[in-house]
Amino acid sequence: MMSEQEVLTCSSARNRGGVQRVEGKLRASVEKGDYYEAHQMYRTLFFRYMSQGKHAEARELMYSGAVLFFSHNQQNSAADLSMLVLESLEKSDAKVIDDILEHLAKLFSLMDPNTPERVAFVSRAIKWSSDSSAKLGHPKLHQQLAVTLWKEQNYSESRYHFLHSCDGEGCADMLVEYSASRGYRSEVDMFVAQAVLQFLCLKNKPSASVVFTTYTQKHPSIEKGPPFVQPLLNFIWFLLLAVDGGKLTVFTVLCEQYQPSLKRDPMYNEYLDRIGQLFFGVPPKQSSSYGGLLGNLLNSLMGSNEEEEEEEGEEGQEDSSPIELD
Repeated sequence: MMSEQEVLTCSSARNRGGVQRVEGKLRASVEKGDYYEAHQMYRTLFFRYMSQGKHAEARELMYSGAVLFFSHNQQNSAADLSMLVLESLEKSDAKVIDDILEHLAKLFSLMDPNTPERVAFVSRAIKWSSDSSAKLGHPKLHQQLAVTLWKEQNYSESRYHFLHSCDGEGCADMLVEYSASRGYRSEVDMFVAQAVLQFLCLKNKPSASVVFTTYTQKHPSIEKGPPFVQPLLNFIWFLLLAVDGGKLTVFTVLCEQYQPSLKRDPMYNEYLDRIGQLFFGVPPKQSSSYGGLLGNLLNSLMGSNEEEEEEEGEEGQEDSSPIELD
């Protein structure tokens, strides 16, 4: 007589076998060019599986169907099934594991960059991958999204996702290419300075250090240092050392001495105010009622809503005045 575990294993194998048979029929329809009929059958099966609580089977079927439609350049049908993959995850208790993250990143990479469904897809995927330790989305998902956008030369969006990953080296390599292809020679220091300051605002000191070291070593227009020819790079180098030491006096003098370089971008001092709060015990400003574009940047929330802030308000002030890292 079979044990309970053996029964479950056999049942799972039968379910998978059924899915494979269905996949074979649907694949044949797509290969014949019966795209509409195949798409509707995929949807019918999705809702049937979901109503039966077969979330994993529904997800696997929609994923394979989406990839199949993408391979036949049926973007609308593929995008629709991709959304159903997300729906199966949102309505189940599936754990955030590498295989699922890779599947989501794969679907994202196959979507037409100009389709509106891609924006909705990535937003929902990031939200699903979020948890208490990664409120802005899983770092591995962000890293894979960043690489796809980098390959598409969408450097700005790629940089955003690298900031929410733990891949400082990949971020640096992308920034070197970004600077070389789109920036002025006089701005080579500003590309990495912004990234380091933003990583620090996200309390990611390891990635801040890696992106600085890798960028300054690999960029063809930066002479070997430290010290560097560019004062702003020297400031960033000293800042990273000061963060390790945690001495407010060192931080204060450093910011004062390098004001001419810091005035090159009006956001630098705002980032440094935040860094002062996070690493040097500087109390937050009483008011952040700035006007204009700067106010919009400072008052925008980075992936958290007002209710979450209220819940966390008693835990301390270190997460106040979030800065949008666009």
